[in-house]
Amino acid sequence: MPIDTMATWHKLVKSQDATGLIDLLADDAVFHSPVVHKQQVGKAITQQYLAAAFQVFFNDSFRYVREVKGEHDAVLEFMVEIDGISVNGVDMIKWNDEGRIVEFKVMLRPLKAVNLIHQKMGEMLQAAASA
Repeated sequence: MPIDTMATWHKLVKSQDATGLIDLLADDAVFHSPVVHKQQVGKAITQQYLAAAFQVFFNDSFRYVREVKGEHDAVLEFMVEIDGISVNGVDMIKWNDEGRIVEFKVMLRPLKAVNLIHQKMGEMLQAAASA
């Protein structure tokens, strides 16, 4: 029986539990960062980026404000305030027939928010790499 991808994703976001990503991501998952030119390929690196994003984005102000869902993909618009800066973005998620995420793309605006996220995500990824 396939995973209910969006229900599982929303549960992980609500609980801020990045450990559940291991079961939700496909082995060949690809992550597209708003600040890194090259796509990140593979379950491990995708999980690393998303786990860092859980720490950076998911504070008390984070909320999804719109969701457009198809049979194997969804676009979720979000709003969050980080360090006094309002961040608006979208998560574009695609999954396979098993319900496992095969592609995750994040887009952000405005430029001030992109720069802030670049700094914060860099710090999280460096900390994870040295742990």
